[in-house]
Amino acid sequence: MASRITSPVVAYPSGHPLLAAVHHRPTLTFPLGPTSYLSLSSNYHFPKKVCNNGRRTIRDFSMNAQTMEQLPVTDGRMLVFVPPHPLIKHWVSILRNEQTPSPVFRSAMGELGRLLIYEASRDWLPTVTGEIQSPMGVASVEFVDPREPVAIVPILRAGLALAEHASSILPATKTYHLGMSRDEETLQPFLYLNKLPEKFTDETRVIILDPMLATGGTIVAALDIIKKLGVDNSQIKVVCAVAAPPALRKLSENFQGIHVYAGIIDPDVNEKGFIIPGFGDAGDRSFGT
Repeated sequence: MASRITSPVVAYPSGHPLLAAVHHRPTLTFPLGPTSYLSLSSNYHFPKKVCNNGRRTIRDFSMNAQTMEQLPVTDGRMLVFVPPHPLIKHWVSILRNEQTPSPVFRSAMGELGRLLIYEASRDWLPTVTGEIQSPMGVASVEFVDPREPVAIVPILRAGLALAEHASSILPATKTYHLGMSRDEETLQPFLYLNKLPEKFTDETRVIILDPMLATGGTIVAALDIIKKLGVDNSQIKVVCAVAAPPALRKLSENFQGIHVYAGIIDPDVNEKGFIIPGFGDAGDRSFGT
């Protein structure tokens, strides 16, 4: 007999004037379209309380509906994309489960990263066109330009799992590592490894991978470092497995034009800086230590 697994979903009321748009079906929590997205104004205040009436609902977190054609994605706002693909939901569900063993968790994080990198690189990679001879005749072709590799920057150590398949998705990449840890008492990040170049070129595209955007301290510190190396906000994509309102608020306030690609957005962060319900400690669960 087939069984069906059901779980609560995050539901958002509609109508808040400061949250620009999500293209969505009226009866579903997450939008319909090539990519679901939130556009956050810098002065938007995320709610702190969560209602629980059988559905996890963020109080006063709201949005207006627009189509992808109605809302331009290049107008300088910080955008958060949540691709509504069933495989993304599948891997997020595997990561949610506290019974998932470490090797499976790490593999699921890698598969989620593969899908999110694919989405993040849509309409963003430099290409070259021309003609080639196929076995049956001349064909017009378009290749990703190998002369402009994408800089992949996983934030250690959990970001390693999320970035595992980057080179199999993108034809040309260079990987640079940032090692950052968070003080468990102050929740402030500190840098212990920096393998970035002295300078990026003006054309460099950067994908930063950090599985958990919770309080936002680590990702903001990482972006500050990368920005000093000459990269414009429009050339940066942030990929995460799960994001929470405090981190998104900080990104919106400090990095207009940044695009964030998330597997899911969770409603809350606890006093220890962990996303609720989240995945737990992504580094510990990925590597078993």
